[in-house]
Amino acid sequence: YFVRNYKNVNLWHVVFPLIFLGVFSYPFLSQDFFNYLFDAKIATFYFKNPYLHKALDFPGDPWLRFTQWTHRTYPYGPAFLLISLVPSFLSFGKFLLAFLFFKATSALFYVSGVYYLSKLDKKWAVIFATNPLVLTEGLVSSHNDLIGVSLAIVGIYYLFAKRNILGRVFLLLSAGIKYITLPLVFLSKTIKQYNHIAIFGLCAILAYLSFFSEIQPWYFLALFAALPFYEKFISKLNIFFAGLLFSYYPYVRFGGWDKAWKIALKHQIIIAFVVLNAVILLFKFFYKVVLNKVKLRFPGGVA
Repeated sequence: YFVRNYKNVNLWHVVFPLIFLGVFSYPFLSQDFFNYLFDAKIATFYFKNPYLHKALDFPGDPWLRFTQWTHRTYPYGPAFLLISLVPSFLSFGKFLLAFLFFKATSALFYVSGVYYLSKLDKKWAVIFATNPLVLTEGLVSSHNDLIGVSLAIVGIYYLFAKRNILGRVFLLLSAGIKYITLPLVFLSKTIKQYNHIAIFGLCAILAYLSFFSEIQPWYFLALFAALPFYEKFISKLNIFFAGLLFSYYPYVRFGGWDKAWKIALKHQIIIAFVVLNAVILLFKFFYKVVLNKVKLRFPGGVA
């Protein structure tokens, strides 16, 4: 509805209520958010290097009760660590403050992405601002991939504004969140071949993570950074994006990812939506081919 009526939509009247809901919503679909809090706390409260120390090194910390992946050291890029130090430091080790400040940080970068896209094209901004995958994985679950894609969008804006160096800096900062967006450094306003290479590299990383690690819905937030170059391509993936969200059904219905059959059901749901998306796109493609042939054969139209 919002995308189809984007010309008449007051973008910020839509965005600000979403921000309010996002900041105060519980990230019920992911545990990564609580790892962000603890990892930053290692630096700002315990004054240790999270790249060298893990959560289990602080056995008396009460946050361990709800933190998973306590056995690993910091897995993200230095850009995200520097950003996360700010809300963590301001929380003074208090969980409620840390929760709200980290949520607000995600909301701030969400607004940044929407704002800079709106300066390029209002429709791109509406697509990004209202997409359920962005809202669920970015605002509610507050995955740091949202920060990565927002930084990439800012970088792309400066590329379009012919401030190439500043644009590359933001694209490198985006890559310093989780490395997934590193190929976007090659994006160009004028050279389409570079854009093809960048998006192919991004898709290759997503495919590698999906097949050799685990397909995670939030990874695909990175695709929204391609909106200024491949709006039609991104818009045609909405069924696939819906499948990524519906893949949480085993988690919501039965609780946790503790059984192999739950993971298998998740994969089956995603595959079903991928196939559905592909079938619809093929149908539309062949429909256009047939329609064009009819128009060429009967230029005056047919009864």
